[in-house]
Amino acid sequence: MPLKALAFNSTLKPSTASEASSTGKLLELIAEEFKNHDVEFEAIRLADHDIKPGVTSDEGEGDAWPHIRQKVLQANILLIGTPIWLGQPSSVCKRALERMDAFLEEMDDGRMVSYGKVAAVAVVGNEDGAHHVSAEVYQALNDVGFTIPANAVAYWVGEAMGSTNFVDLKQTPEPVRTMISMLARNTAHLATLLKNSQYPSEQR
Repeated sequence: MPLKALAFNSTLKPSTASEASSTGKLLELIAEEFKNHDVEFEAIRLADHDIKPGVTSDEGEGDAWPHIRQKVLQANILLIGTPIWLGQPSSVCKRALERMDAFLEEMDDGRMVSYGKVAAVAVVGNEDGAHHVSAEVYQALNDVGFTIPANAVAYWVGEAMGSTNFVDLKQTPEPVRTMISMLARNTAHLATLLKNSQYPSEQR
């Protein structure tokens, strides 16, 4: 069976917005590269869903997170795509990370339910901060049980105080293409290894 990748598009723009999503564009490029590694790809635009604040897996009536959580658990790879806002991951990105805090208490055969799943990060923004944002997201994902491959980040940042967005570029810069290739290749490789050989449980 092919690997399954789930991507969170953490743009603040809902699908109904007239303006295109730079985060979405970068995720589309990564999805194309994943095809070379037999990885099925699905993206969820978090701003389209009513994800309640909290740190449990179900925050009650109207909460969209339980359905999204099921998709996370069915995937081998979780890709977090986020714009840079105020030098940080977007608020909807943080909301999803906060909800996965529940994984710390949810066990399957002595392991967190997220064990054996691989995560990667995609970042876009118009000012420097990609390393800071990816570091924040990496740490949060590792805390809640995901495994981070080597070079599992692809990012683009424009000129400080500039007006050009990633979605406005006519061609993808070669360094970004190189990062996308490494992200897809290394993430698919590690996901295959963990799919075939899960982490040991506490009971062993």
